[in-house]
Amino acid sequence: MNAVIKQQTDAAVSATALRKSYGKKVVLDGVDLTIGKGQVFALLGPNGAGKTTIVRILSTLIPAEAGTATVMGYDLRAEAGAVRGVIGVTGQFSSVDDLLTGEENLLLVGRLLHLPASERQARASELLERFELFEAARHTPATYSGGMKRRLDLAMTLMGQPRLIFLDEPTTGLDPRSRQTMWQIIRELVHEGVTILLTTQYLEEADHLADRIAVLDHGRIVAEGTPEELKRRIPGAHIRLRFADSASLAEAARLIPEGTRDDEQLELRVPNERGIRPLRDVVARIGDHVAVEDLSIHTPDLDDVFFAVTGSASKDKSQ
Repeated sequence: MNAVIKQQTDAAVSATALRKSYGKKVVLDGVDLTIGKGQVFALLGPNGAGKTTIVRILSTLIPAEAGTATVMGYDLRAEAGAVRGVIGVTGQFSSVDDLLTGEENLLLVGRLLHLPASERQARASELLERFELFEAARHTPATYSGGMKRRLDLAMTLMGQPRLIFLDEPTTGLDPRSRQTMWQIIRELVHEGVTILLTTQYLEEADHLADRIAVLDHGRIVAEGTPEELKRRIPGAHIRLRFADSASLAEAARLIPEGTRDDEQLELRVPNERGIRPLRDVVARIGDHVAVEDLSIHTPDLDDVFFAVTGSASKDKSQ
């Protein structure tokens, strides 16, 4: 076992063939996962794909039926206590106690972690300041906004200074400003060397934050790579030209026969898989005598990747 741990020290998480089922329902069906230290690794997938189950297994909350894993170099089964000592978990639902003040929530976590009194008070004050909760420290979270509650929840996770944090859909239900604040906090944590495993259904969130992304569907990893690598896998980049009238559209379609007409939208879509050079070619071929009302370049985004690899029929990415 020691030899295995030494081989995995450059990986925050290394999991092989993880499997979990509930009755006849298979939730995870042989998942392999490697997360480098100091990365933001995002897990995407439809509801019920198994994202939260992976978090619960890797954070020792439930056992896997099969497979092996190391977390920060510790064997998940044999050294679960050591794993719990180096991780933090912020789940989909707040663990904040509304009967305690914000400060008391943090101090309670410090006592549970057996921190000395002076250390837990100093740590709580530092986190309240960092998360812009100092003025609200003596108030109960029942008076907090949703964004403040999520910041307090994450501050509680950080009381133990974990090296790996599981963030299970941390911005669900937050307004755009609060979501941006949470993104900035995540970036700062990674800059400090913390590793983040993020589950989210906000594809924009994964695109902005993640170093690597894995897409989970029906209990299996169906795609993995950097955001740019995943987007390059999907064809469909095109130049979109919009015209003021059908006559202009017809003339442009005659000049660029490989384009696809949309007479209802008065648009012509021209395939473009090779960057900026085809754009110059399209503009030159149309010339000045055909009036183009609008021109844009469309490249596949994570939405396109998600629906291509999961085969989802509906866009429920904001749930």
